[in-house]
Amino acid sequence: MCGFSGFIYKKKIPDNAVNILKNMGNAITHRGPDSSGEWINEEYQLGFSHRRLAIVDLSPAGHQPMKSQTGTFVISFNGEIYNHLDLRCELEKIVTCHWQGHSDTETLLAGFEVWGIRETIEKSIGMFAFSVWDNKQKILTLGRDRLGEKPLYYGWQNKTFLFGSELKTLRAHPDFESEINRDAITLQLRHSYIPAPYSIYTGIKKLLPGCLLRLNIETFEEVIDEYWSINQVCKEGKRKQFTGTAKEAVNELETILKKSIKQQMMADVPLGAFLSGGIDSSLIVALMQSQSTIPVKSFSIGFNEDGYNEAVHAKAVARHLGTEHTELYVTPEEAMAVIPKLASLYDEPFSDSSQIPTFIVAQMAKEHVTVSLSGDAGDEIFCGYNRYIMTNRLWGKLSKIPKIIRFVSAGVIRFIPIRYWNRFNKVLPSKMKMSNLGDKMHKAATVLTANSVNDLYKGLVSHWQNPEDIVINAKEPKTALNDISRTPSLENNIAQMMALDSISYLPDDILTKVDRACMGVSLEGRVPFLNHKVVEFAWRLPLEYKLRKGNAKWCLKEILYKHIPRSLIERPKMGFGVPIDEWLRGPLKEWASALLNEDRLTKEGFFDPKPICKMWKEHLSGRYNWQDQIWDILMFQAWYEKNHI
Repeated sequence: MCGFSGFIYKKKIPDNAVNILKNMGNAITHRGPDSSGEWINEEYQLGFSHRRLAIVDLSPAGHQPMKSQTGTFVISFNGEIYNHLDLRCELEKIVTCHWQGHSDTETLLAGFEVWGIRETIEKSIGMFAFSVWDNKQKILTLGRDRLGEKPLYYGWQNKTFLFGSELKTLRAHPDFESEINRDAITLQLRHSYIPAPYSIYTGIKKLLPGCLLRLNIETFEEVIDEYWSINQVCKEGKRKQFTGTAKEAVNELETILKKSIKQQMMADVPLGAFLSGGIDSSLIVALMQSQSTIPVKSFSIGFNEDGYNEAVHAKAVARHLGTEHTELYVTPEEAMAVIPKLASLYDEPFSDSSQIPTFIVAQMAKEHVTVSLSGDAGDEIFCGYNRYIMTNRLWGKLSKIPKIIRFVSAGVIRFIPIRYWNRFNKVLPSKMKMSNLGDKMHKAATVLTANSVNDLYKGLVSHWQNPEDIVINAKEPKTALNDISRTPSLENNIAQMMALDSISYLPDDILTKVDRACMGVSLEGRVPFLNHKVVEFAWRLPLEYKLRKGNAKWCLKEILYKHIPRSLIERPKMGFGVPIDEWLRGPLKEWASALLNEDRLTKEGFFDPKPICKMWKEHLSGRYNWQDQIWDILMFQAWYEKNHI
């Protein structure tokens, strides 16, 4: 795991180019604290910078930027190729290889020499982003892994083409213009993140997952080549649907998952896993422990606030599996101490508040290990979110109700304060209880007038329903969420929502959150569910093997119950969050009020201050819980203050 950056000049390369590369690398030292390197080709006016976090092959043979044996290719690589030893065996049958070490980066370069870049990447299983220079064809290639685990930004600034793992490394270049993309702010208000290919800066994009970008150094023509597509996987899954029995499906999935986990346990440094006590992380840890001769190191955090603590469940799972478990109970003061770091850590406005506990658990794990596996992505590919089932059921009922009645119902729901809905939730039977019922009821009220199931889902997952009304002189760009043509056309509503989340929410929220939190403390995070062999098999499974008689993630649970008693797992799903709503009314009130000051908002000129100030007053009064919407604004304001004031 590492970080990299680089440039190509249309004009003459400056005399201090090496220092520029060093400054770009120093901006992301946290991604690679073990060593650094720079490489320049003055003839073609390009350079690479690299920061290394040594995971596999700790020797100097793993140093980057790295040249291929013939000198044809030079690469800066971030990530892990889990099957690289298999690729070495395949290469050795074709050519004589004189390996200098045992790093996956060297394996990739040998593959490029024999198969070419695209075919080598298609053979690779892993998470990665890279830049590679082909000295024969005079082409720069940027590449990103299939599901978007590793980030990659690029774009032209003042006749200089910049690229890198984070925006802060691009900002370190003297040609960077820092013009804020107002349209992108609308996306952040809707999603809580800025989805690819957009970024917060004009002229800078995120490379989409599963893509290669080729830049011809002589013509400066950019060509994007999609080598893997979740859209295509969804379509192919339906055409090549698994036809075996439910038991056969569970057994085959377990085999594929165990192989993925075994590959991801490869490391020359201490390794562990995040354990929340939920289905996904418990399954990952269980399958790790089943393939390990020593106790797996597991990590969890807890909170004393009701509705936010899963540490007790994680501890019970760890005790049953026999892991070497570490837990940390976090005080509100410790959690809030993370907030000043968020603007720098996430590098562009990002407002999923679970970013706070994610950073804390990563920080704790780093004290013990350098690599940690997680259970992320289980919800998106195995139908784990309650909102899938809720939206489908809700639309089935809503579509039969006249709009006028829906409008009146929405008004009634909003009239009842969130705190009363939450009190009502406490007296419901256990099977009907929902975490944060009041928030969900008020959210549902905003989408009662939807015209389709897609509109309904868009409303349910959107923070701001009309962000163009809030951001001055902005137009919301097209994304998968508001442009159905960008998603596969699937007959089943639930499958359609899962596909949509896999395209946008998973890479741009969940994986961004995990990458920045882990790399912020120089910890490598790995996600076994995102081995593309697992994802492809999951989409071949009939939906009834994932959602069975209302039982979400059925196939994962069937595997898990071979290792852990049902009693330790079966409980209502709990989000990984913190009580932002209460903190904003209490200890964060002064900080938030300063950032939301009407005069300040007016002077900075990004937002219409009146609706924001009105919402802030309503939140402080306790009548409404506008935590998501306010947190969106606060995270932009904090980011802007950190980077542009």
